Amino acid sequence: MTFEKTVGISNIVLVQPSIYGNDNACLLDALKAIGPQHGRGVVGIDPGTIKLEELEEWHKLGVRGVRLNLKSTNVQFTERSLREMLKSYEKAIKPLNWVLELFIGMEHIPILDRIAGDLDVRLCIAHFGAPKLPKIKERERPFDPYDLDGFRSLVNLLARGNTWIKFSAAYRFDKDAEMRGIEAIAGELLKTAGDRIVFASDWPHTRFDGLDVRPFVERCLEWTKNAGLTEQVFVLNARELWDIQE
Repeated sequence: MTFEKTVGISNIVLVQPSIYGNDNACLLDALKAIGPQHGRGVVGIDPGTIKLEELEEWHKLGVRGVRLNLKSTNVQFTERSLREMLKSYEKAIKPLNWVLELFIGMEHIPILDRIAGDLDVRLCIAHFGAPKLPKIKERERPFDPYDLDGFRSLVNLLARGNTWIKFSAAYRFDKDAEMRGIEAIAGELLKTAGDRIVFASDWPHTRFDGLDVRPFVERCLEWTKNAGLTEQVFVLNARELWDIQE
């Protein structure tokens, strides 16, 4: 919790790093140390082999979701194969009402948009939907996020009410120090789904060693303050999504 204290966070959601695959031992040990009053977890699983009894034990420790990385692992999928994949995760986690968190490129969200209506679990989209932003010198001012491939489908997903999104890791997609591309996306998402946005630090910022996350935190505070949604995004929405009882 040392890092979290530097940015004023007292409760934490730990997310399984892709490099660990489905070996959740480190995450589960951390949850045991933190305790379920202050800790939640999102694990990696093989939905075809995991047993409900094991998930129930993890639930007691604070696990409330599973993560599926379709972006940085370069998973190849079609609409049919993605539907089958997500349905297998749904079958595994639905009994516990867990969240299915997806790291998926925004260009593929139109496929997800067509599938999501058939899923009976909550979805959480990581990292602003992982947009492919145009190069800084190629952007028109003001930047229109609806010009991005997949953004309108992301808005459609959020408007249905069963999908959430994380404000996290802007530095992975926006090389502009002022974050003007992500700012335009954030502003539109706050208008669309302010009650289903959660902040995430993305610590320990893998592949961005030594990153100072405080400028990003400050920008998120600025965007949410302007929208009148700071408490929603930083506190209330997370309590609902991750089943935190106060």
